[in-house]
Amino acid sequence: MALPTETVYGLAADALNPAAAGKVFAIKGRPLIDPLIVHVPDLAALARVAEPDPRLTALAPLWPGPLTVVLRRRPEVPDVVTAGLCTVAVRIPAHPVFREVLRLSGLALAAPSANPFGYVSPTRASHVIDSLGERCPWVVDGGPCEHGVESTIVDLSTPGVARLLRPGPVPLERLRALLGEVVTAVRPADQTAAQAAPGMLDRHYSPRTRLRLFPAGGAPDPVASGEAVLFVRRRPDRSGPDVFHLSESGTVEEAAHNLFDLLRRLDARGYALIHAELADPSGVGAAFNDRLTRAAAR
Repeated sequence: MALPTETVYGLAADALNPAAAGKVFAIKGRPLIDPLIVHVPDLAALARVAEPDPRLTALAPLWPGPLTVVLRRRPEVPDVVTAGLCTVAVRIPAHPVFREVLRLSGLALAAPSANPFGYVSPTRASHVIDSLGERCPWVVDGGPCEHGVESTIVDLSTPGVARLLRPGPVPLERLRALLGEVVTAVRPADQTAAQAAPGMLDRHYSPRTRLRLFPAGGAPDPVASGEAVLFVRRRPDRSGPDVFHLSESGTVEEAAHNLFDLLRRLDARGYALIHAELADPSGVGAAFNDRLTRAAAR
């Protein structure tokens, strides 16, 4: 079943049932080295799948919300969910529909993005239907996702060390204000080994159309016929049928909200190339740039 979250739509399954979790990998074509995030309704439920850390108290203001924490796993969590690692990624989501399903089912739910592995994540129910079709016959339409990019992931599995594994709607600056020092993880050199968390592979979130990136506030390379240009904010001096702007209000939060939806729409138009502007890297701009950089990787 595909369910809405405040980040992207997720393909949900019982996280403690190895067969159910295995079906998620099969439906998505997801490699088993890429672990799943386990969604729970509260801290009491979290303690049934992970070893709680004292620093969760400091992060309490961010939950429910778009934050995932990597902790030491409980033995009840099957290896297929964690890529065989001794850690598990856990989140307390905020979307009311997802939370109601958690309440009614009484389950911890693994819910990676409801799309073929590596493709642009779904932020609308129609995206799930377009991408997965009959492979996912049950889709709950909760409207467009609030944030439009996947959750922030911070690793607390090592005592005294906090590592940002994936930027997201909760910016690094906010994590440091709550936790103190938070280091940013480097990309894993071995792309074939089990990953510490989802979204760490070099290439991910990719449309079929090739992307070429250009700096924030800069200009794209010469644009040929049949190519599109994607700007973060509206530029009055840049217009035309193949020019697109992600934010009318001028905020990177709005640009991130619209990013995956617009990439999917441009992908359907058959452009030969999309020139895409990076954002200022502060705040949510780090998550925006992370998704575009991985989407453009070859």
